[in-house]
Amino acid sequence: MGASARMHEELPAPQPVGPHPCPPPKGEGAITTATTVTSAQTPPAEQQPLSGSARAWGTLALSAATFMNVLDTSIANVSLPAIAGDLGVSPNQGTWVITSFAVANAISVPLTGWLAQRFGQVRLFVISVLLFVTASFLCGLAPSMPLLIAARVVQGFVAGPMIPLSQALLLSSYPKALAGLAMAMWSMTTLIAPVMGPLLGGWITDNISWPWIFYINIPVGIVAAIGTMAIYAQRETATRKLPIDATGLALMVIGVGSLQIMLDIGKEHDWFSTPMVIGFAAAAVFGLVAFVIWELAEEHPIVDLSLFKIRNFWAGTIATAVGYGIFFGNVVLLPLWLQQYMGYTATSAGMLMAPVGFLAMILSPIVGKSIGKVDPRRYATVAFFVFALVLWLRSLFATTADFTTIMIPTIVQGAAVAFFFVPLVTLTLSEIPAHRVPAASGLTNFVRITAGAVGTSVTTTLWERRATLAHANLIEHLHAGNGPLADALHTLQALGLTPEQALAQIERLVTQQAFTLAANDVNWASALLFLLLVPLVWLADAPKRGTSSGSAAAAGAH
Repeated sequence: MGASARMHEELPAPQPVGPHPCPPPKGEGAITTATTVTSAQTPPAEQQPLSGSARAWGTLALSAATFMNVLDTSIANVSLPAIAGDLGVSPNQGTWVITSFAVANAISVPLTGWLAQRFGQVRLFVISVLLFVTASFLCGLAPSMPLLIAARVVQGFVAGPMIPLSQALLLSSYPKALAGLAMAMWSMTTLIAPVMGPLLGGWITDNISWPWIFYINIPVGIVAAIGTMAIYAQRETATRKLPIDATGLALMVIGVGSLQIMLDIGKEHDWFSTPMVIGFAAAAVFGLVAFVIWELAEEHPIVDLSLFKIRNFWAGTIATAVGYGIFFGNVVLLPLWLQQYMGYTATSAGMLMAPVGFLAMILSPIVGKSIGKVDPRRYATVAFFVFALVLWLRSLFATTADFTTIMIPTIVQGAAVAFFFVPLVTLTLSEIPAHRVPAASGLTNFVRITAGAVGTSVTTTLWERRATLAHANLIEHLHAGNGPLADALHTLQALGLTPEQALAQIERLVTQQAFTLAANDVNWASALLFLLLVPLVWLADAPKRGTSSGSAAAAGAH
């Protein structure tokens, strides 16, 4: 959620796992989503809540792992220019560091339920944490961008089970009467991490070196894994062998992976004038179309696409995915602009990104408590209007904008985040039968995470293209011999600069202005898209109060 505002890809929405799992009915497949982990749980009667210091230490261990996971979705945002510079690529190519993690994470989400039932929740959680630590170490050691991206793919893939399993294990640690408290504590962890990510990432990048944004996961992960094993080893869930939709998984990897690669390399290879881009586009279309056809006919689908027949589900999922894609793309864009063209360090950029979490932390509990009394469509509408306001304010930025001017929209954005996640989760799941809530939650989160990665690529591509156009227009005025740029050129030469030196200074100013104007264009278009999402939310029906399965599911969402 911020980079912080990445904030939430940053901030992966928690998987709603309840303390009373309902096994899927016959023919519905037990592997549909990440949150089908519940069907592998030992029945509550056999799994008594923890108490005393064991519960406190268990909560701390699970929260540490969750914090580490969510932190890694935002900590790299402000470090992209440093990473790109060190590894010899452009900052926009550096966004692969973010998108590769997000895509791999989205692909692994539907596998969590199957893996948890095959290996057990506790064992899978600990393995995921240790593999995450190993991948973090490899990220820090990576000597080139391809190797860093490969390590981030591994890191994102093994991170998939961590958040839903931490929630499931936490709920099993508390009595039913304290389930709300447990989820409140869990949600605070996922809100604080995105706030700390940009600050910590910026400070480490400026004062140590960027590999340490990954190395810091090592002690945290080891402590979390040891703590989890010590507390939960005797509470392992039952395991059983289940079929897995290997064909569906392969088609999903081909479709989503090819789409993301096409979006990331398109701007570097002149889009569809290059055979390589056309090849990846064809693979994406083939993979996604074949995936949909296969999943609709599969007895045990990896994702249950029949859920899109439910109006509230498809309206809420589309609104969530598009809104999150716009939000996360702009969260990546802001620190890139600040560091490349406004002279900000990674630390100062992190300080500007972090405040998005403050209002979110204050308002999220209020929204969560009142969601059963207020139409979630109203809350979602507020979120979209506030997001539109924030992005409109950013579309007015000039190269002379000071720290305070840039920070104000970031602070306000925290309110939009608070009114975005919980209401849309509630609305999306409001017409879903209880036994299908895990499948629905997993599917909507898969779409959301994928949209975040796509949004990042689309935003940075549009930014570059608009900057190229703005640069050409500005240079045209300079060659015309009139206007502010021509006057500035004459002034610089009058001050004693050679024509070459004067032109170099003008080129720097033109580039800064071009990318600022381009960022303004992207922000303005993003604001308009948020306003267009408002009618989509109102296509959904108002949830019935007190009977919505989504209300309980949203309790732990952010």
